[in-house]
Amino acid sequence: MSKRVTMSDIGKELNLSTVSVSKALNGKEGVSEQVREQIIKKAIELGYAYPKNSGEEGVKPHNIGIIISEYFISKDAYYSRLYEKTMMKLADEKQIGLLEIIKKSAMESLEAPALIMSHQIEGLIVLGQMSKKYLDMLNSYDLPVLYLDFYDEDIREDSVISDSIFGSGLLTNYLIHKGHRDIAFVGSIHSTSSIIDRYMGYLRALYLADIPVKEEWRLEDRDENGVRIEVSLPKNMPTAFVCNSDATAFELVKKLQREGYRVPEDISIVSFDNFIYSEMSTPKITTYGVDTDAMVLNAVRIILRKLDDRSYSVGRMLIPGTMIERQSVKDISG
Repeated sequence: MSKRVTMSDIGKELNLSTVSVSKALNGKEGVSEQVREQIIKKAIELGYAYPKNSGEEGVKPHNIGIIISEYFISKDAYYSRLYEKTMMKLADEKQIGLLEIIKKSAMESLEAPALIMSHQIEGLIVLGQMSKKYLDMLNSYDLPVLYLDFYDEDIREDSVISDSIFGSGLLTNYLIHKGHRDIAFVGSIHSTSSIIDRYMGYLRALYLADIPVKEEWRLEDRDENGVRIEVSLPKNMPTAFVCNSDATAFELVKKLQREGYRVPEDISIVSFDNFIYSEMSTPKITTYGVDTDAMVLNAVRIILRKLDDRSYSVGRMLIPGTMIERQSVKDISG
């Protein structure tokens, strides 16, 4: 069995004191946000498990596994942040979080997570979409399971997700009220449950406004393996795009600008997540903010409740968000 990673190990890697590492990992003051982010990133990299508070007499911590696809942890900073928040919330609850990154080859061969096979965990949080066959395999083990940020129509497991249908509909209606009727959707709907839900919200808004749906205006942003690809612009350009994520919108804005379009003067853009990309963009992007804090709080609450009562179930829990208006949309209603 490999040696358990300690705060001292993290400190040595970063040339920081154990006290600084402890403050960062336990959400206390005394370290800058930049240093805190470096420490959390290194903790993830080394596989650090947040321990219980040894001073809590009579409290038995649970070992909670968190598994995530290698694609999400290496290519999508949104999921890294969601994982960090989950680990911090488990630490707040005096529980132990253990991370395992599932490689593509393991998913394809239906290789069970080592955390399950070594009997290290009592409950499991699956973070981010995984294949149906892999989820079926996980379901064969006698463990409480929760899906975070996705769901599966055919597998009856509790899940905590953002309200993607409502959020996307809100964004699309915002564009319609600004005078746009030629509106495209950017997102590969077969990639994740959240993307197809965001597409459904877009469709609903168009139907209710009696705006025809054009198949040529549903654009792919990922390949068959879920890897992001450059968006191909349609021959007949819309006046606005609804993007399934801030990361996709950020890249689309840059592509449009390279092609000679101005945002928002020529083309308007809205997106989903309210993650760092929406503020990095020039112009900053109007987006629907996902409440990741509420998602994590409820995910941890549910998995701990399921450990105490195996019959407990919430089904699919929708977490509402908020639209943040920025500078990426032009009003053409006049």
